[in-house]
Amino acid sequence: MSPTRTPVKALSGSGKLVYGCDYNPEQWDSAIWREDVRLMKQAGVNLVAVNIFGWAELESLPGEYSFERLDEILDLLHANNIGVNLGTGTSSTPAWLTTLYPGILPQSASGTRAWPGGRQAWCPSSPQYREHALRLVGETVRRYGAHPAVRLWHVSNELGCHNALCYCDVSAGAFRSWLKARYGTLDALNKAWGTTFWSQRYSSWEQILPPRTTVSTNNPTQVLDFHRFSSDELLGYYQAEAEVLRQHSTVPVTTNFMVTAHIRNLDYWSWAPHMDVIANDHYLDHRLDAPATELAFAADATRGLAQGRPWLLMEHSTSAVNWQPRNIAKGPGEMLRNSLAHLARGADGLCFFQWRASVQGSEKFHSAMLPHAGTDSRIWREVLELGSILETLAEVAGTTVKAEAALVFSWEAWWAYDQESHPSSDVRYLDQVHAMYAAFWEAGITVDVVAPGADLSRYKLAVVPGLYLVREKDSAALAEYVANGGTALVTYFSGIVDENEKVLAGGYPGAFRTMLGIRSEEFYPLPPGRTLALSNGSTASLWSEAMRLEGAEAQLTFTEGHLSGTAAVTRNRHGAGNAWYLGTVLDPASLRDVVTGAAGEAGINVLGSPTGLEVVVRSGADHSYVFLINHSDEDHKYAAHGHELIVGEDVSHAVVVPAGAVRVVRTSDPVPQTAGPSASQKDDESD
Repeated sequence: MSPTRTPVKALSGSGKLVYGCDYNPEQWDSAIWREDVRLMKQAGVNLVAVNIFGWAELESLPGEYSFERLDEILDLLHANNIGVNLGTGTSSTPAWLTTLYPGILPQSASGTRAWPGGRQAWCPSSPQYREHALRLVGETVRRYGAHPAVRLWHVSNELGCHNALCYCDVSAGAFRSWLKARYGTLDALNKAWGTTFWSQRYSSWEQILPPRTTVSTNNPTQVLDFHRFSSDELLGYYQAEAEVLRQHSTVPVTTNFMVTAHIRNLDYWSWAPHMDVIANDHYLDHRLDAPATELAFAADATRGLAQGRPWLLMEHSTSAVNWQPRNIAKGPGEMLRNSLAHLARGADGLCFFQWRASVQGSEKFHSAMLPHAGTDSRIWREVLELGSILETLAEVAGTTVKAEAALVFSWEAWWAYDQESHPSSDVRYLDQVHAMYAAFWEAGITVDVVAPGADLSRYKLAVVPGLYLVREKDSAALAEYVANGGTALVTYFSGIVDENEKVLAGGYPGAFRTMLGIRSEEFYPLPPGRTLALSNGSTASLWSEAMRLEGAEAQLTFTEGHLSGTAAVTRNRHGAGNAWYLGTVLDPASLRDVVTGAAGEAGINVLGSPTGLEVVVRSGADHSYVFLINHSDEDHKYAAHGHELIVGEDVSHAVVVPAGAVRVVRTSDPVPQTAGPSASQKDDESD
C-alpha cells in the first residue's frame, strides 16, 4: 500500500489548481527553452512533466550518463517557479539496449517478435530490461531526489499502452510462477481452468503456456488468468521503480493511468492503492458515438479510483490527436468544455500533451498548447483563457463530488465478457456500460464508479451493467445492499460465471436470480438491425431471453416474436429494497425512462436539465460549486443563486449559459447532486 495520498493541489506549489503539460526539451535546442518558459509563465503553467522519453538522451551508451541538459532545464523551470513532474525516462528503450539484448523485445500471441523503433518495445517480464531500467532510475533519483523543482515522480509512461501482453518464453515462465502462487497445485489449476474439456489437462507446470494462437479457440480461463497476470506483472514493475524512488526521495510517486474506451489491459482497481496521486490520461475519442459522454464516464471512473478524492488529469489534448483514423480538430470552446468537464468531475489539475508541438516524429500532427502556428492562433488564445479561468476557479481545489448513485465497473469482467464463443459477438461489455452511463448523464444524475463488492451503503441506487463475471462475495454484497433498502438496476448477461469463468448453473442470471426474482432458460440474441416491439410502444434490439418470473413483476414485455408476452424489464421486491432487471437493449428514450423511474423510486430527486447542458456539483465545507457545461448550440438558463465565477456576476434567480460555454456558480445554498430545473423550463411551465 502507498503512503498517505498526496493532495493534487500541493503539486501546484501554491495550493491552487494544477495547470501543466508534458515538455520534451530534448527535441529542441536549448536556445528555445527560455522562450518556452516565458510563455509557460504567461499561460499560468505551474507543473511540467519532463524526461518522459529521455533514456537515450541520459544514457547514450551502456553506463555512460549525461545529465547536464536535464540539470539545465530543471534549474530553469525552478528559477521561474514552475514545478517539475519528473519522468524516470524508462518508457522506451534506447537502440543500444535492444541491440545488446534482442530478447527484451515483446512477442505476439502468434510468435512474431516486435522490432525496435516505436515505443514501449520491451517485455514486462524481461530481467535485462528491468536491470537496466532500474539502474537508470537509481541514477536519476540520486541526482534529483532533493531537487527543489521536483514535485512529483512520473514512473515510465502509460504503462501497458502497447506492451501489456507479451507471449514470449520469458513471459511464459513468469506466468507459470504467477499461477503457482495463485493456485498452489496443478490439481487446483486444472479444476479452475476446467481442463477436462478438450483433453487439456496438465500433468506438469512446464506444459503451461500463455494463450498463444491456436487452431481453434483458447481456454477462456487461461485467457482470463493471462490478463490478470499481465496486469500484475506491470504493476510489479511499477512497484520496483517506485521502491527505488522512495529509497532516495520523499517526493510523491505515480504513473499515468489510461482510463479510456480503447485501453483495457490493466485492472486499475488493483493499481490505485499503490499510487501517491491518482493520475489519468484521456483523449476525446471520435470513433465513439458520444465522445463527451465517454469523457465524463472516464472522469467519474478516475474519481472512483481516487476513492472520491481529487485527482490529476495528466494528459489531454488542446485539439486533434494523431492516432485515430480521423483526427478531428476541436471547435471553438471545445477544449475549454472538455477541460472543465474533468475539473467538474473531481480533477484538481489539468495537463496537456504537450507544450510545444513536435516538428518531427510520429506525433508531429498531435496538437499542443503551443501549436505549429505559434502564439497568433486560436489554440494559444484558448490556452491563455483556460489558464485565467483556472486562476479564477482556484477556490474549487480540494472540494469533492458527491453522488447518490453508483455504477459498478470491472476491468476483470470486461476481459471475460468480450471473449470468444459467447451468445453474440455484437454484445460488448463497454457498450453496455456506456449506454447505461449515458442514460444517467442525460438525466443529469451524477454517479460514482465503484468496483464490484464496494460498500454501497451510502448510495440510493446501484447500477450493474454487464457484470458477466462476479465473485460470490460480491454478488452477496449487492443482494445484502438491496435487502437493506437499496435499489439495484442490473442489465442482461450479468451474473453468468464465477471468477474462474464457470457457469453458475440453474438458470440465468446465475448469481442474481434470487435477488432479481427471475429465471431465464435460454438467450436469444438478435441480429443487427432486427428489433422487437415492446409493450410501451418502443422497440428492443440485440438481446432477448426466455425469462420466467419467480416473484418479480414485469415492467415491459415483448409484444412480437416467439417471446411475445415474455418479460423484457422486471422489478422485484427483495427484502426492504427493489431490484430491476433489463433483459434486452432498450432504445435510449426507454432506457432513460427506466433509469429515471428506478432513481425516483430510490429517492433520488431527478429534476431534469435542458438537453445538452451538463450539470455537476463539487462541494466543500462552506460552498458548493455548480458546473454548467453547455454542449448545445443554443443558450440555456439554469436556476441558481450565488456568484458566477467565470464572468464574475452575482446570480439571484438564474444564470444564462451561452451556447458552447461554461459557467460555475458558487453557492452556499444546499444543492442537489442531480440536475436542477432550468429557469427557462420554469418560465415555460408558468405561462
